[in-house]
Amino acid sequence: MIANNIESAYPTHPGTILKNEIEYRGITQHKLAQEMGVPYSALNEILNGRRSLTEKTALLFEAALGIEAEPLLGLQTDYNLWKMRHDTSFGQRLAELRKVVAIL
Repeated sequence: MIANNIESAYPTHPGTILKNEIEYRGITQHKLAQEMGVPYSALNEILNGRRSLTEKTALLFEAALGIEAEPLLGLQTDYNLWKMRHDTSFGQRLAELRKVVAIL
């Protein structure tokens, strides 16, 4: 995300945006979870960036809050890719794979 020509050091988890939105609207997490038909714990984990937003939950947020699912899922994809690119053990696996493929 870019604001005032300053680029974030890492992508924003969509839960951060959703959490800010429901707090701004004065909606409790318990009430939103109940209305969406999802367990409170699952909603809380999404809002706190400990669980990924799925297509299903993105559509539920879209219906409940009027926030389009596609941009939320784009944020989730960016966040997931950033996490994987900064995962040391996965990075080593990718490096080894690149070596093997280069030989072929």
